[in-house]
Amino acid sequence: MEALRKQLLTGLIILTLFVSGSRGWTGAIHGRVICDVCGDSSIGPEDHVLEGAEVAVLCITRSGEVLNYQAFTNAKGRYTVAETMSESDRWDACLARPISSFHEHCTHLGANSSGVKFSYNHPSGHSHTIRPFVYRPSSMPTYCI
Repeated sequence: MEALRKQLLTGLIILTLFVSGSRGWTGAIHGRVICDVCGDSSIGPEDHVLEGAEVAVLCITRSGEVLNYQAFTNAKGRYTVAETMSESDRWDACLARPISSFHEHCTHLGANSSGVKFSYNHPSGHSHTIRPFVYRPSSMPTYCI
């Protein structure tokens, strides 16, 4: 019985050292994808979110590792990329860019929506919000003219 108690105590000490020695870090990046129906570069009542639009996020960690993420927008036009890793390997800089829109009419990428580079210096548990990516229809509706 004493040998079992020593084994359990040794295991508990090793587990405690392992858990306390590796600090976790969690980060998140999110944004929206919108259809600018009239192509006027402002979000108005005629514009709508794009569900199913694809966004790529490329991040470089502090240790130099390159991580590539892919996200699709939900019914509210929002996408999110999140990761949990050690504090020493956390994101250092990222690039988010739209890949494609599967919307029937809104498939042309708007001006200034090619991508966003940014440093990621948020503490664990905080997120970075990207400005909306905008797609436009190939032809404007008559009410826009």
